[in-house]
Order: sequence, then C-alpha cells, then structure tokens
Amino acid sequence: MRGRVAENGGVLEMTREEFEELVAESLDRIPPELTRLMDNVAVFVEDEPPAEDPELLGLYEGTPLTDRGEWYAGVLPDRITIYRGPTLRMCATREDVVAETEVTVVHEIAHHFGIDDERLHALGYG
Repeated sequence: MRGRVAENGGVLEMTREEFEELVAESLDRIPPELTRLMDNVAVFVEDEPPAEDPELLGLYEGTPLTDRGEWYAGVLPDRITIYRGPTLRMCATREDVVAETEVTVVHEIAHHFGIDDERLHALGYG
C-alpha cells in the first residue's frame, strides 16, 4: 500500500477531526485487558512527521513497560504520535485509512509493551 497515490491523482482528503476520530476508534478496539496494562502513555495526532522521515506513519517515544524498573517514577508520559499526512498520501480510500490507522495504532502500542519491529512484522503489523 505504501506509495500508492489516491484515485483522484492527489491526496485523499480527510479533516484533522475525522482522522483523530479514526485514531480514537482504533484505540477503542484495543482489548480492555491490554489497555488496563498501559501505563503513563499519551496518544497524539500530528499532521506531519519529522522532516527526516516524511513517510513515518507513527512514532513511539518513551520507555517500554519491559524496560521500566524501580527507577521509573516521576517521568513524563510516553508519547505515541500518529501522523495524518503520510497516512492520507499512501491510502486511496477511506477504508484504507481506517485499516492503516488501526495497524499503526496497534504497532505503536506494541512498542509501549516492548515488542520490536521484527516481531511486529512477523505478526503482520509492519
């Protein structure tokens, strides 16, 4: 799906609010037994990723649960950012955006749980 141009020859249009709602819906589909285990993490939507990685769909920044020890206290929340622009540029339909957003959200949450990219790709969340 990466690199595909929308059927209209340009970028699929979706407001920031619509995209934020898709991210929220993706979060709502995470099983409650997993969301209860998430700790000190916040999810954000941004329009564009850092300039050095313009195709980045999502980013996890923080200390995975598996790496936290007794020292982990009084720190800012981990940050998961989902990027609207690259997602819309690579998707041809709203359904593609819904599916890609869900995969990206799961992928970044998995990093919070300490699952690396290699394992995620093996599970189909590349």
